[in-house]
Amino acid sequence: MKKIVLAVLLTALFAINTSFGAVPKDILVVGQIAEPKSLDPHAVTAVNDFRILMNAFDGLVRYEDGSLNVVPSLAVRWEIENDGKLYRFHLRDGVKFHDGTPFNAEAVKFNFDRMLIKDHPYADTGPFPLSFFFSAIKKTQVVDENTVEFVLDDPYAPLLSNLAYPTGLIVSPASVKQHKKEVGRNPVGTGPYMFEAWKSNQHVTLKKNPNYWDGAPTLNKVVFRPITDANTRVAEMLSGGIDLMVEVPPDNLTKFKQDSKYQVYEQAGPHLWFLILNLKEGPFSNKQVRQAINYAIDKESLVKNVLQGTATVASGPTPKAFSWAYNDKLSPYPYDPEKAKKMIKDAGYEGKDVTFYVTEGGSGMLDPVPMGSAIQADLAKVGLNVKIETYEWNTFLGKVNPGLEGKADMAEMAWMTNDPDTLPFLALRTQAWPDKGGFNSGYYSNPKVDDLLNAARKSSDKNERARLYKEMQEIVYDDAPWAFIANWKQNAVSIAGLKSFSLQPSFLLLLQKAHK
Repeated sequence: MKKIVLAVLLTALFAINTSFGAVPKDILVVGQIAEPKSLDPHAVTAVNDFRILMNAFDGLVRYEDGSLNVVPSLAVRWEIENDGKLYRFHLRDGVKFHDGTPFNAEAVKFNFDRMLIKDHPYADTGPFPLSFFFSAIKKTQVVDENTVEFVLDDPYAPLLSNLAYPTGLIVSPASVKQHKKEVGRNPVGTGPYMFEAWKSNQHVTLKKNPNYWDGAPTLNKVVFRPITDANTRVAEMLSGGIDLMVEVPPDNLTKFKQDSKYQVYEQAGPHLWFLILNLKEGPFSNKQVRQAINYAIDKESLVKNVLQGTATVASGPTPKAFSWAYNDKLSPYPYDPEKAKKMIKDAGYEGKDVTFYVTEGGSGMLDPVPMGSAIQADLAKVGLNVKIETYEWNTFLGKVNPGLEGKADMAEMAWMTNDPDTLPFLALRTQAWPDKGGFNSGYYSNPKVDDLLNAARKSSDKNERARLYKEMQEIVYDDAPWAFIANWKQNAVSIAGLKSFSLQPSFLLLLQKAHK
């Protein structure tokens, strides 16, 4: 009877606006920014999807609450040997996947072999766009039921951090074998919540895992609703249709802060909002024009007036949150429209058309439509005729990730990362061009940057890694393959009665301990 009542309440919740108190106390409803692309953690790239997945899956390791430090999870301890070329993990005993099958070393091997071995029997259940994270792993070997080893050809400093990222979450091998390419609609992990239902464009529902190894959640269910329009998300929050919403529009933060019925959360993290520029063709194949638009965009005004202080101006490809690797000698390109206009005219591109891809909303995209319009106006002042094409988030990714050649001159983009290696390695190296499996959608290539990034990920000396990353930032700053816009301070708002919840520097959403 209780299950029937809950089902009826959930159906009513999605059908009408509700008043405060209408959502049952043991159900948490979360307003997400978009429909998930998949619930297979190895097949997705967006934080929007990861926020769901982190509550249904575990990895070998995870980020410590409130930091990016790596701590045990499904592995209770590990050793690093052979000069950083062997990682041995000792696994937690007695853990089972939600389908009742055992978590063990064979399951770990299956997960990484699936992503990394091209002729693996289940390699066709991908693609696995962030398998780059684990490309240093040459072999995964089972020592015994509760011990697994990763063998590397070369040292790889970001490995532990990457294993804590959602791409390192462990999927039930039995679920992959049963559902094959549909495993992303039928997710099975070991996490605090278990998958119950996914109704497209309406909700993803997770239910309590009563046997969770780290303690069962208090909540009975968590419901994730995709509400792409920010104003609609706000309206749902105000009407009681949702208990928690992420990525609050700047205009509404003050309203929520002043109302005792709500709690507002803010947390700085490693985020970059930028414009990918097409270096293969069109005006941005010219370095002078790329530098010019960095001068042409009034980033201070964007941060102050559009984002209303919820971000800071970016000065390059590495967020300031990575303080140990950030090059503080670099200052943001100053706003200088007269200089930009002259540079564009001298390069012969005055009055040229520029196609600009903008998204309606997506992970960390910072009010993308108003931002796009403001940038369009700034570039018009310096002689570029910018034509905006706007797309829903998943459609947008489908156009941008395969590369801009033949389609657009620039596109909005945002990344939230876990290591200073991640964004430049996946989006600035020559070997990260889309046809090589990466996210370098603008086709930037500089052999010196390639060398620096490859050297940094092999060094076990943190100071040496920092030196290499800082040199990389100077080169990329000058080459300007992107327009560097802003670093965001993430935010969320909840009902006042939500307890034991906080935002994480990783930008992930952890709800195991949350309760109303």
